[in-house]
Formats: sequence, structure tokens, C-alpha cells
Amino acid sequence: MSTATVTSGGGTIRSLIPARIDRLPWSPFFTRMVMALGVAWILDGLEITIAATVIPTLTDKSALGLSSGAVGAVASVYLLGEVVGALVFGKLSDRLGRRNLFMVTLGIYLVGSGLTAFTLGSSAGWVAFLYATRFLAGVGIGGEYAAINSAIDEMMPARFRGRVDIAVNGTYWAGALIATVAQLIIFNNIGKGTAWRIGFLIGPVLGLVILFVRKSLPESPRWLIMKGRQDEAEAQIHRMESWVKESQDGELPEVDEAKAIEIKPTTDMGYGALLKVLFQQMPRRSVLGATLMITQSFLYNAIFFTYGLVLKQFYKVPDGRLPYYFIAFAIGNLAGPLLLGHLFDTVGRRKMISGTYLLSGVLLTVTAILFQAHALTALTQTIAWSVIFFFASAGASAAYLTVSEIFPIEVRAKAIAVFFAIAQGFGALGPVIYGSLIGDGKDNSRLFLGYLLGAAVMMIGGVIAAILGVAAEGKSLEEVALPLSAAQRMTPAYPAGPLGHEPIEGRVKLPGL
Repeated sequence: MSTATVTSGGGTIRSLIPARIDRLPWSPFFTRMVMALGVAWILDGLEITIAATVIPTLTDKSALGLSSGAVGAVASVYLLGEVVGALVFGKLSDRLGRRNLFMVTLGIYLVGSGLTAFTLGSSAGWVAFLYATRFLAGVGIGGEYAAINSAIDEMMPARFRGRVDIAVNGTYWAGALIATVAQLIIFNNIGKGTAWRIGFLIGPVLGLVILFVRKSLPESPRWLIMKGRQDEAEAQIHRMESWVKESQDGELPEVDEAKAIEIKPTTDMGYGALLKVLFQQMPRRSVLGATLMITQSFLYNAIFFTYGLVLKQFYKVPDGRLPYYFIAFAIGNLAGPLLLGHLFDTVGRRKMISGTYLLSGVLLTVTAILFQAHALTALTQTIAWSVIFFFASAGASAAYLTVSEIFPIEVRAKAIAVFFAIAQGFGALGPVIYGSLIGDGKDNSRLFLGYLLGAAVMMIGGVIAAILGVAAEGKSLEEVALPLSAAQRMTPAYPAGPLGHEPIEGRVKLPGL
């Protein structure tokens, strides 16, 4: 049996690398990889929660003494940076490699967030400096989403891919939890002028440690093969196999030669060509990805950015007690992906994604009715949210998994970036809409309708997932999404259309070829 990558006639490359990756057992190498790459979501959760905690204090004269208007724009600048970072580094990740980019994006985040802590005043120049550093931090984290999801999916054996990706995406809430605990331990016990600076340095300290761990990770062998760099791909897959063998008794399973894939390396495509592939040649998958990302982003931003206002306005929870309620909310969000993730690999993607979206929508409807009837307290409202988002968080994490595995490797990072940007745009509407519905807390009927809207949005996502969901569980990425440059056709994982016709998404034409 030969496991080498060879070049056939006409520049076509025949390789068993995808099959060699998928047959690997779990080992400490994969644990190290997940820890090193998955920190991206921890950092994002940390950044957003820290910002929500400390940015309001920047109006205090002991901090920076900024105006309310100047402070209010800080979070928006960070989110804008995330979108720009995802789009820029999504394209670069497909062109230059996963490893190159996940080192660069983490470095950009470290510089941006670290420099934020050294803002020294409220003059126009220092406000511009503050905005620039928050934008830079957002660019780094946005770039992480595209490069990291691609790297994890491409180097993770197929049978583990779903649970690992979902768990990693769910660790956003570990970052939020760390930030909340930090608020209780640090921010409530030292002066505001120092606390906000420490807050913005927590993430860079953690990221700096992880940067050294990432240095030892390999480049994605799948990406190298797609670029025609077969010698480098062989070297990287050999490294991975050697690390796995060190922790295993006996030899690795043999690889069936019939699982080889043949590709002809191609040039990069821009976003214009990508959109043509996504929405003209792969419309059903594009509708699925866009719907899942938009619906979860709308609900999450709506609830997350206004939960404190609801507790404060309707349940009269004092500011000092809000972090305790948020801890319960964050634990529910973190537990969902960790405890339910394996079911996405066993029960299946379509059933679990549609089920979590629909169930969270139904539970939110029930909670909305109880809220309207004044049957909830601050405690029971928080418990209800925690249960709802136990399921919603697993579904939302699976949305990121979906957009990272159902599109071809040549455009994977750019596709993630596009759908992330679309989701952020729609998600930004949530806080605006729900903030206006909360009002002064005297009339809950408008917010009741808002909760029903959020429930309906999630259930729409569940219905679309049930109809268009891709059966990707346990399948090689090349089976789920045949590379644009593949020389042979493999059996597509996409189901037949609603009228029984064969879908065209199994194989698409690369623009310009």
C-alpha cells in the first residue's frame, strides 16, 4: 500500500492525504491543536464581555472622562473590525495558508487589545487612538474565525469534526465567564482608573501564551495539496502521523487506495467569483448557511446585549448583582455545545441543528408567555434563559460548523467570512430593536412581542435546516463538498431536492476555467 502523494499526467495530483487524516485516532496532538486554535472564541467572548463591563466606566473622570457618545461607539468599532478582519483574512487564508494566517491574526489581536490599555486621555487624538486599537483587536478576532475554523475542520478526523468544532465555537462563553468572574474579583475591588486597563490586558496575556503553542502546529495538509505543494503536504501529514503514533500502541490503520482524491491545483478566486459560486451554483447550501448564521446572530445579539437591561428595568436587579445572573446565563450557553456536541456526529447534523433551533424557539415562546403574565422573577427568568440557550448555543455553534464544512476547500475561509459578515450585519439589528422595546420597564407587552419575533426567527432557521440540512456527519470533507479542482466526482452528501431531483451542488464549475 502506498500513502504517498503523486503527480499524474496533466498536472493532476492524486493523494490519500484526506483519507490518512480521517483514519487517525484521537491523540494528545488533537487535544493540543484544539486548545491552541480554540482560544480564538474564548478571546472574543472575553473581549466583548470585558468591553460591556468596563467601557461604561470610561465616562468617569478617574478613567478617561469620555463623553457618552464617544464611549457608545467603541463596541461598534470593534464589531466593524471583526467584519473587516473576517473578509480580509478569509481571502488571505485561502491564498496563503491556514497556519500563516492564524499566527498573524492572533498577533494583530495582541497588539490591538494590548494598546487599548494605554489610552491616556480624552482628547480627540486619544479617542482616535482608542478607536483604532479596538478596531485592530476586532480585525484580529474576525480574521481568527475564518482561519481557525478552516484549520480545525481540515486537520480533524471526520468522526470527531462535529463535536470538536461545536465545542470550540461554544467556548466563546468560557471567555464571557472568565470576564464576568474577573469583574467580580478585580473590577469591583480596585479603582476604575486601573480596572479598565487590567481588563483589556487579560486577553493579550492569555493570547501571548497560546501564540507559542501555535508555533508547533502544522499547516493544513489538505490546503497544501489543493495548492499543488505535495512535498510539503507529505511532510506535514507525516508529522501528524508521527505525533499520533507516539501516543498509540501499534501501527495506524491502513488506507484504502480507492479513497484517493485527484485534483488539479487552481488559482485563487476573489469575492465576486465566490459569490457567483455560492449563490448561482450552490444556492441551497448558501441559503442554508445564511439562514443559520443570520437567525442565531439576531437572537443572540438581541438577548445578550439587553439581558442586563431586562433584569434591571423589569426585575429591579441592582447593578452590583447583575454579574451573578450572567454567570448562570454563561454556564448554560457553555454547557450546551459541550454536552450535546457528540450528538451532531451520531444522531446527525440535520436532526440536531433543526432540533436545537426549533426547541429553543418553542422554549422562548413559552418563556415570553410567562413573562407577559408576570409569572417570572429575576431568578426564574435567568433559569429560563439558561435552558433556552443551552440548546440555542449548541445550534449556533453548529451554524459555524455548517458554513465551514459544506463549501469546497478552495473557498472555505472566504465562505466563512462572507456568512460571518452577513450574520453580523443582521445581528446588529437585535440590540437596537430590543433596546427600544424595553423602554422604561413599565410595559412588558412590546418586549413580549419582541420575544415572539426572536422565537419565530429561530424556528425559521430550524425549518430551513430540516429541509436543506447536509448529512455531513462522519464524512470526509471531500465527500461533503467536492473540491472545485477535483478531477473525479465523489458521492455528494447533499440530499435530493424537495421534488426528488438531483441537486447540482455535488460538483460546481470553477469560474474562469
